[in-house]
Amino acid sequence: MQIDMKRKELGNAGERLARDFLKKKGYRIHESNFRCRAGEIDIIARKKDWLAFIEVRTKSSANFGSPEESVSTAKKEKLVALALSYINSHQNLPPNWRIDFIGIELGHKGKATRIEHIENAVEG
Repeated sequence: MQIDMKRKELGNAGERLARDFLKKKGYRIHESNFRCRAGEIDIIARKKDWLAFIEVRTKSSANFGSPEESVSTAKKEKLVALALSYINSHQNLPPNWRIDFIGIELGHKGKATRIEHIENAVEG
């Protein structure tokens, strides 16, 4: 992977790293890139009685702040709407849900230099 990765490639690489990271933490991946009219959720995963809707942000440089800082208020509101849409259209889901955030920073050659998982990053 080159440092000048295209945005989509960067996002796909980050989502792969995030899925692997979550699996190591005991999560079971339900879906990736769930799409509906309201938009897209990067990862939907389950751990025990919790369903986590996870926004992944990946950056290859420190320019323009950290991955965490790149999630706007409008995006947070959209994530809540997306989560509710998913819950209302699927059955047999865990009783609890939350919206998490995974920020990934990639260094030289596309290797993760930091993976930060923030549970309950957005109030639903």
